[in-house]
Amino acid sequence: MHLRNTANQMTLIYQQDPNVEAILLAGSVSRGWEDDFSDIELHIFWKQAPTDAQRRRPIEKVNGAILSFHPYEDEEWSESYVANGIKFEISNFLTNTIENLINDVVVASDTDLDKQCLIASLAYGIPLQGVPLLMDLQCRVQHYPDALAQAMITQYIHLGTRWQSRHALLARKDWLLLYQVMVSAQQHIMGTLCGLNRIYVQHPAFKWQQQTIVQMKKRPPHLHGRLQSVFLSHPVDGLKELEAVRSDVFQLLTREVPHIDMSHAKDSS
Repeated sequence: MHLRNTANQMTLIYQQDPNVEAILLAGSVSRGWEDDFSDIELHIFWKQAPTDAQRRRPIEKVNGAILSFHPYEDEEWSESYVANGIKFEISNFLTNTIENLINDVVVASDTDLDKQCLIASLAYGIPLQGVPLLMDLQCRVQHYPDALAQAMITQYIHLGTRWQSRHALLARKDWLLLYQVMVSAQQHIMGTLCGLNRIYVQHPAFKWQQQTIVQMKKRPPHLHGRLQSVFLSHPVDGLKELEAVRSDVFQLLTREVPHIDMSHAKDSS
């Protein structure tokens, strides 16, 4: 709770700038998932492009130590700093950039994970300032569209060509590449199930796996424990479990979304 209170205090400083249109609390703190290692993620929505001075001013007011300060890149200005022993991760956007992202993901079914993660931050975040604007934007992403669900399932159900080499990698004890294949397979399973359950992906590498799985109403039994055991068991047992999970996912999809053609993925199993 103290991180939430600190975020509120920092909001009072940021909102002093008339160019700031809204402030959103994102990340683990907004979901109640924070722990002793968590930082505070704030998304600042600007009416016009912020200057470096505008971005630095709130940091200076709390005697913060800047860790990074990046120029405009990929439609975002970002910086991180430490103040009073707490790390802040700041993402700055023009408000119309977020509106364009909503169109890309929700209307056009763009499966780009970086875009989707920003939509997830908006959908699951907590408005701290500019509440009417943020609530309006949140309403626009509240409904996860069927077309996006189908696009996610279609894209992630195929585990890639390296998956077909898993038994050779196991026999050769080529552990580094084998575990890369197993990590990729889990990420594809998570992407598939996020689409099936209409959950916006919250991190491009599928951080917060356990918390995300808990949100899923449609999932194979004991999913988190089984995926966890893939990396905690002997590689032979871990790979067998991963194959079993994949089989369960196929059965689930066949039952829930029979209209989606998955023959290309089954043929490469």
